[in-house]
Amino acid sequence: MSISVKFSILASAGLLCLTGCGHKANLPIDASYGANPVLPAPQKSLLPTVHIAPAKGWPANTMPVAASGLKVQKFAGGLIHPRWLYVLPNGDVLVAETDAPPKPEDSKGIKGKIMTLVMKRAGSSHPSANQISLLRDTNGDGVADQHTVFLKNLNSPFGMTLVGNALYIANTDSLMRFDYTPGATSIQTAGTKVLNLPAGPINHHWTKNVIASADGSKLYITVGSNSNAAENGLDKEQDRARIPEFDIASGKVRPFATGLRNPNGMDWQPQTGALWTAVNERDEIGSDLVPDYMTSVKDGAFYGWPYSYYGQHVDARVKPQNPDLVAKALKPDYALGNHTASLGLSFYKADLMPQYKNGVLIGQHGSWNRKPRSGYKVIFVPFQNGQPAGKPQDVLSGFVNENGDALGRPVGVTVDKAGAILVADDVGDVVWRVSPR
Repeated sequence: MSISVKFSILASAGLLCLTGCGHKANLPIDASYGANPVLPAPQKSLLPTVHIAPAKGWPANTMPVAASGLKVQKFAGGLIHPRWLYVLPNGDVLVAETDAPPKPEDSKGIKGKIMTLVMKRAGSSHPSANQISLLRDTNGDGVADQHTVFLKNLNSPFGMTLVGNALYIANTDSLMRFDYTPGATSIQTAGTKVLNLPAGPINHHWTKNVIASADGSKLYITVGSNSNAAENGLDKEQDRARIPEFDIASGKVRPFATGLRNPNGMDWQPQTGALWTAVNERDEIGSDLVPDYMTSVKDGAFYGWPYSYYGQHVDARVKPQNPDLVAKALKPDYALGNHTASLGLSFYKADLMPQYKNGVLIGQHGSWNRKPRSGYKVIFVPFQNGQPAGKPQDVLSGFVNENGDALGRPVGVTVDKAGAILVADDVGDVVWRVSPR
């Protein structure tokens, strides 16, 4: 029997063991939402709980379920693992078709190999398309009737932001600038690298997002950790788990906020102008820990990772500890549920759906480390006076069928020029559009 066949059998057995075993939640998922989530004692286990919804894709003539009074339609299909969205001033929609780059040092050992199979089962299984496509709705019917490859030959691109006629793209290893002509359906000229970003052979959290300040003078970039809870060594976390600020004019970069395990979505809260981000917290200490969260991002603040979670709750797995830094850790503003994989974050600033005005939309990619599953939907959290002010509401659900299969998985969320909600679905290979019925 070949080594590869032996490993396949061993890994499959390990995957079956993982999916059949593990800690089951004792608390309802609602207990891990809001300003004061319930945080029970950590649960230790030799192997983590794995309870994922296998990625299947949407059967013909099926789609997710919109909230009452809303409708959902397919804005664009036939995409290649669409993860992130950006709306240009003329209404064109850019979609990053992307997946993880090669990470040879992130899948070592039996556990690493098994987790690679888990991610494949979850829908992250093909080489990255490494491109950004442009979608255009020329007649305003809510369906894109033009689809062109806008940028290609990128390196696991994710975040996008336009400052004047400079389009910034966050690759997994660099921030790139491209010259943009309004109305263009593609960019053929070479870009310019303006900043190196942490990557390398581990590159555990590979996605990098980018957003511009209101005056366009600075860029803020999300950089996730290189591990779950520093198990690869603190030396592998240099310039990781943070949001750096990049000054465009000078080219200088500084840490704006640190201790954020895996920040993804970012947006400016319309009432206060504060920067908010959605953060994926750590795994493998039970189905009831740790809540993902969204928080306002304060200049110079430390948010705990890896030494503590949800403020100053110490993670004893991390060695050596740093009690002085833990004492400075800020508690996040609002928990988004244990293991929900809350990635997308976009404040609703339009007028088409006034019930969502000033509140925030969250794309929850869905759990792998919780029994029962959590996430797999798009939610809305209302805001008043710049702060969360209520329980989450489902906007788009039905991504998992009665058999426990993932027909789709929502990632990036944004609002189009007309005020409808756009959702990138990287398992369905679709961008969905939600609008009033």
